[in-house]
Amino acid sequence: MIVRKGEPKTLRDAHEVVMDRRPPNDANPSVWLAFRLGNARLYKAIADVDRGHHHEALSHVDARKVNSISEKARYDVR
Repeated sequence: MIVRKGEPKTLRDAHEVVMDRRPPNDANPSVWLAFRLGNARLYKAIADVDRGHHHEALSHVDARKVNSISEKARYDVR
């Protein structure tokens, strides 16, 4: 895994990025889906870089939440 300058390098950095880009509570489910998918990618990458927090970073990747939001977004579009 190559980390570019300016990208988060620790779990703490990742948390800050996630909180900065968190959508409002009333955002469209498709916005929340994109947010969750982006978070999953970010935390998977951090798990490889910040090995001291590997398992903790992976615990933030919850496919069930993404799938649940994906289903809701699909129904809201119709």
